[in-house]
Amino acid sequence: MMDWTDRHCRYFHRLLSPNAVLYTEMVTTGAILHGDKARFLDFEPAEHPVVLQLGGADTKELEISARWGARWGYDAINLNCGCPSDRVQSGRFGACLMADPDHVAELVKAMVDGAEGVAVTVKCRIGIEPKPVPGRDEYEALAEFVAKMADAGATAIVLHARNAVLSGLSPKENREVPPLRHDFGYRLKRDFPDLPIVLNGGIQTLADVETHLAHVDGVMLGRVAYQEPYRLAEIDAVLNGGASPSRHEVVEKMLPFIEQRMADGAPLKAITRHMLGLFQGLPGARRWRRILSEDAHKPGSGPELVRQAAMAVPLDWEARAA
Repeated sequence: MMDWTDRHCRYFHRLLSPNAVLYTEMVTTGAILHGDKARFLDFEPAEHPVVLQLGGADTKELEISARWGARWGYDAINLNCGCPSDRVQSGRFGACLMADPDHVAELVKAMVDGAEGVAVTVKCRIGIEPKPVPGRDEYEALAEFVAKMADAGATAIVLHARNAVLSGLSPKENREVPPLRHDFGYRLKRDFPDLPIVLNGGIQTLADVETHLAHVDGVMLGRVAYQEPYRLAEIDAVLNGGASPSRHEVVEKMLPFIEQRMADGAPLKAITRHMLGLFQGLPGARRWRRILSEDAHKPGSGPELVRQAAMAVPLDWEARAA
């Protein structure tokens, strides 16, 4: 998620979930080719497995960007064909790419060439509106798109199970208004049994996750994982065994990372903004958020402020809630 899942967010999420596959925010080819590569590509070793998600529409630029991602050490490179924002459309990438499956297949082939053996995957929607071919069966068009991606070398499909409406809806509305069709993901898995299918969109709870995993290979959590991050710990513990770390344990484990990142020049607020939802639903959560929101930008603020903010939620309150 652009501007959300940066390296600070991902490290925090890794402490909550040791088994999740983490994704970068979408990074454009232009940022990699013409910007500060370290800023966009650096990550912590603890983040593995971590996937670089690229946005672009030029075969050569995507080939070169995939090569950089592979050499930087990412576990997979993902092509975003699902983002419907106006800014992304103006660059002719994201969801609007689904209007031309043959071109996307060429992009995937170029990424496979550049990735030097690192897996290349595609994230897409069910389809786009207005439809490239009016009246065509929606699932048939999606299945043809997926077949072309697999033939081009994509090793997995991440399906956001809604259409993307390319005009008239905001990005937020595009996450809420088009109806969810999780059954399309189920059908893809039946029709492409050897191709890993990961389902995304509207997945909120452990029950949701378990329901979908009976039909597909994986699920992707987006905004709920950001807004209520402790769900990652709870779901991971159930699916993979073991106990969830407490929220206070996660805070303590974040402190050395915060200290190091601040020593490298990162402002405290750039790290703590991702942690605001950690105590969501517990007494004291509002004070935790307020301390971090109001004081993290002040001169002299550092890891101790985060520990102080966590004291707004007493340990026994967390234990009682668990």
